[in-house]
Amino acid sequence: MSSPVTSSDRRWWALGVLSITQLMVALDATVINIALPHAQLDLHFSLANRQWLITAYALSFGSLLLIGGRLSDMWGRRTSLYVGLAGFALASALGGWAHNFATLVTARAVQGVFGAVLAPAALAALSSTFREPQERAKAFSIYGAIGASGAAIGLLLGGALTQWASWRWCLFINLFFAAIAILGVTFFVAGGKREDGANLDVFGTLLGSAGLFFVVYGFAHAVNTGWGNDITWGSLVIGVGLLVAFVRWQQRSKNPLLPIRLLINRVRGGSLVALFLTSIGIFGISLFLAYYLQGTLGYSPLRTGVAFLPLVAAIALSAFIASARLLGVSGPRPLVPTGMLLSMMGMVLFTKLTPNADYFSNVLPGLVVTGLGLGLIFAPAIASATAGVRPSDVGAASALVNTTQQIGGSMGLALLNTIAVSVTARSNRVPVPISSQFSQRVAVHHAAVLATLHGYAVAFWWAAVFFGAGAILTFGLLESGVPEHDVGLPALS
Repeated sequence: MSSPVTSSDRRWWALGVLSITQLMVALDATVINIALPHAQLDLHFSLANRQWLITAYALSFGSLLLIGGRLSDMWGRRTSLYVGLAGFALASALGGWAHNFATLVTARAVQGVFGAVLAPAALAALSSTFREPQERAKAFSIYGAIGASGAAIGLLLGGALTQWASWRWCLFINLFFAAIAILGVTFFVAGGKREDGANLDVFGTLLGSAGLFFVVYGFAHAVNTGWGNDITWGSLVIGVGLLVAFVRWQQRSKNPLLPIRLLINRVRGGSLVALFLTSIGIFGISLFLAYYLQGTLGYSPLRTGVAFLPLVAAIALSAFIASARLLGVSGPRPLVPTGMLLSMMGMVLFTKLTPNADYFSNVLPGLVVTGLGLGLIFAPAIASATAGVRPSDVGAASALVNTTQQIGGSMGLALLNTIAVSVTARSNRVPVPISSQFSQRVAVHHAAVLATLHGYAVAFWWAAVFFGAGAILTFGLLESGVPEHDVGLPALS
């Protein structure tokens, strides 16, 4: 029987299927955020517990990505996709039907478990399907644009579903995505057999998963308690220590969970740096700008989601026109640093937001400039990070990409949120002069709004710093031209 992927048409159908899986995982990080206040009212849980619905997903997803990538090498891409999609759908159904907090938080944790299987399997299947440089550039441009747009699409979808249906549909919607993707995997995605030489390193799995768990938990804990908390630093120290031990063990292991050879390739290293720093900086958009639109300008959840559509359009335009046409010819070096600089400019534009800003004059330019930058970063970086690896390491390389983004996102959420909160608190302590034209209540409220915006502005400046550092580092690490391992030569991983 012939392989399911035997023609160019089937390859592009496979891309569509894999993009659906990427969208499902990417938007699930934000689609639930808008639904949380409504779920809290419905299920009667506390504000402190609300954070656990985000943390439970992040912990299981982030800590299990490396083993998820190795499982896709051991089981085969298609089997891993089936398991990931089915498990994610069932967990989503459980969460949608939840009638208490314990059930909902369990469902979110299980979503993260199967997301850790699904995300690297989808990226590994894409990397294995598209080998020719020009086709690979186009495919990764589409895939990268969807991944970069996932947070914004999640805000729009979450707002629409919450406003027009119920918060439960923010979870039920995954059943439709999963059903379509499972059918598509059956007909279009190859990779039903395990890769030769792919075996599980049990001790390395324990070290790596535990290390990632404590690192992600430390950052998540910092969001609620700040950086002066002993548990925050204790978790981070334990996590880093376990990850150091993990790397040392991988150098000696016969069947490493993460082959060290994947880390010493210069282009791959530069690509991972780009994804890491971008994942830190991108939270300045998805978090603070959403807060600003709803909390300061008074937008509804749905209107907030619609307001992010120009960001999605700019990412698509940049990825499809620039990345898809240029990556196969120029390589990642001209594209990624340029994208970093554009994203940095977008962050700087967001530092100028005011309490009564006009969307088209003050918000839209930053969204467009940032979107154009992100479209130049994600596709080239992901394509370069997964190019040229051995067939038995494709899943591990894909997991490394996802892990880098997850750790960067967790760090960005904790760091930028802490900066914004601390700056806002200091600004609120400044005495407010009361003029005769305003009552004390109005003056205090106005001062609080200004303090909040000052906190956002400082966080946006820090996000700009990360993008600026990314421009410098990626310009030095990445290479121009098509890498040798992309033109049909043996893998150089």
